[in-house]
Amino acid sequence: MAFPRITAAIFVLGLIGTLSLGCIGMIAIIGPTLAHGNNVEHAEGKIISIGPGMDFVLETETGQVLHFQCENQWRASLGHMLRHLLEHAQTDVYYIEGPHNILLALDID
Repeated sequence: MAFPRITAAIFVLGLIGTLSLGCIGMIAIIGPTLAHGNNVEHAEGKIISIGPGMDFVLETETGQVLHFQCENQWRASLGHMLRHLLEHAQTDVYYIEGPHNILLALDID
């Protein structure tokens, strides 16, 4: 141990990095629950069409096609959705199941 200060600095930087990654992971896990409530579900896929009223259809990687209606508390813009459609971008949808098994989208990213 010829350089105790360098060893201590490396240890402190490693500790800070580990704690930071742990906090980021926890926020990623519980973030949607804090933002939208406890009964929110998540779907991931590509938007394949956008209909009137910003309702849209999402195709998951397993080939499942989900039709979403937009909720009053909608947090995404039509421009954002169109970009995902045109670029075939991966889309995360946070939604709740409404009456008659209607999927009500709360947020997309």
